[in-house]
Amino acid sequence: MRVERARYFLAAVETGSLRLAAARCGVSQPAVGQQIALLEEELDVVLLTRSRRGVQPTPAGQALLEPLRRLVAAEDDVRGAAMDSSGTYRGRVRIGAVSVTAETIIAPVVGRLREEHPGLRFTVREGASSDIEAAVLTGELDFGVITTPLVPAAAGLRRVPLLSAPVGVYLQAGHPLAGRDHVDWPDLGAWPIVTMRPGTVMWELLHRQVPNPDIAVAAMSARTVKVMVGHGSGLGFLARFDSPADVPGLVWVPLRDAPPVHVCLARRQDGLPSRSALIVRRLVQAKADELAGGDHGVRAHQGG
Repeated sequence: MRVERARYFLAAVETGSLRLAAARCGVSQPAVGQQIALLEEELDVVLLTRSRRGVQPTPAGQALLEPLRRLVAAEDDVRGAAMDSSGTYRGRVRIGAVSVTAETIIAPVVGRLREEHPGLRFTVREGASSDIEAAVLTGELDFGVITTPLVPAAAGLRRVPLLSAPVGVYLQAGHPLAGRDHVDWPDLGAWPIVTMRPGTVMWELLHRQVPNPDIAVAAMSARTVKVMVGHGSGLGFLARFDSPADVPGLVWVPLRDAPPVHVCLARRQDGLPSRSALIVRRLVQAKADELAGGDHGVRAHQGG
């Protein structure tokens, strides 16, 4: 029996859907259905019942869950021991990121992966924090490095704090607010604002504090916010991570009484990550620690 078929069956049971199982396993939905059918033929039992609401294990399928989990775990142990003995890690790790963490954390990490683990492949998906967390929950991504949403984590999801960064505004050097030690929330109501798009942490934070802000640009990336500010579009409302792609000629002024933006690693609570995913997560943590050791107000998470 091919262990891969057991993986597809377990993914279908855990997600309740052949579509989500296919996304988790990185194959097409027809391939998942075909392989599970072949597993049923090999074992001479019906493993799943299908309906418009998804799939559920039959009594026979329920009875086989733990034996098949042990089978998959045994194969993982064999592969892991082989990788440990050779020092070579293979497989594919699927990473989610928001624009600022893609630029400041993920890009340096994948650079190291190319050098230190050439057999390991990765996929990076950029999006809003809420979208990344949803993809982690369904198994489409192994984990995400995101700005922590203001709402609690969904059931089945764990947020591991990494670091925090101060919130403020980017300004052209000649702007009337550029020479101040800080700005206040009411100052943001007097100027056009450039910030991140709806669904992001920055958008939600701004709208909680400033009634009816004048949004001139709702950008897809922190880089775009800075470029637009550099061309005179308005105040750039952002957390300060000071990425290598900073736009010259801008001044950053902290926003008084603004809570910091937290960065976390979002992962599923159930299941064990692959050894390759653990390697990438350790590199992410190391890069976060490095950023927190700078002098731009970025801080490592304390406690929790």
